[in-house]
Amino acid sequence: MRTGGDTMLIVRDGAYYQPNDDRQAKAGSIEHHVWLLTLNDALFLSPLQDPQRVLDVGTGTGLWAVDMGDRYPSCEIIGTDLSPTQVPYAPPNVRFEIDDCCSEWTYPENSFDLIHVRGLTGSVGNWPKFYQECMKHLRPKGYLEQLEFGIDIYTEPKETPYSDIIRSFGPLLLEAGDRMNKTFEVATHMSRMIEQAGFVDVVTKRFLWPIGPWSDDERLKELGRWNLKNWEDGMEGWVMALLTRIHGWSYQEVQNYRARLLKGVKSDEVKAWHDVLVVPFASPYTPFAD
Repeated sequence: MRTGGDTMLIVRDGAYYQPNDDRQAKAGSIEHHVWLLTLNDALFLSPLQDPQRVLDVGTGTGLWAVDMGDRYPSCEIIGTDLSPTQVPYAPPNVRFEIDDCCSEWTYPENSFDLIHVRGLTGSVGNWPKFYQECMKHLRPKGYLEQLEFGIDIYTEPKETPYSDIIRSFGPLLLEAGDRMNKTFEVATHMSRMIEQAGFVDVVTKRFLWPIGPWSDDERLKELGRWNLKNWEDGMEGWVMALLTRIHGWSYQEVQNYRARLLKGVKSDEVKAWHDVLVVPFASPYTPFAD
């Protein structure tokens, strides 16, 4: 299906809301780079020493899985997504599979040292079930690591000529997700949901992503420069299906909204940012493990 020029993936009555075309793949590559800048080039924060088998759920462009394969050549990495992931330069220890993480998982139990989840906000209808699958398929000393973006945009100063348009972004996504029964309020609640699923040692780290190079801190300035590019290239794909299919907007209304919001966050009058949250090492509850 095509929506406003984008090829949309329709699986199980609209399970996925973002395009799966080359343009969105480019945006995904930029976002991967922003995550690497955020984590100081680390691919995971869990205290794993020698991972042997890793699952990357919602692998998208597959870049994280490929980087893992390059850094850990003795580790088997499986990247899954709803549509095919084709990375011609993937190392031999990396493979990609078409799979729906919201269905019953088909891997043997206790299979993985690390389950890596990034950017599934708005894609999962039953998070408790998803976390139970993670619990079931992690090895006793394995880790679940999840990284998600907060949907609310903050500004300094709080009141500007662009405040209304900037503040509208989060509520629009939240309402669309509620109508689809796929919440967009994942980042702020995932640690609680992970604990409720039975994981222990659940830690949450919060990072700031500037939108634009306005920070005096050189690292944040660089991160903001790339995140602005992330928004410029990725925003249309994030919102087009939600605003047209769920909210009933026209294609042109979405384009006008995108242009106005980007004009606001790029204004010299505005310092805009949003949060990203990471649960870096949640462990399965294994009271009798050594």
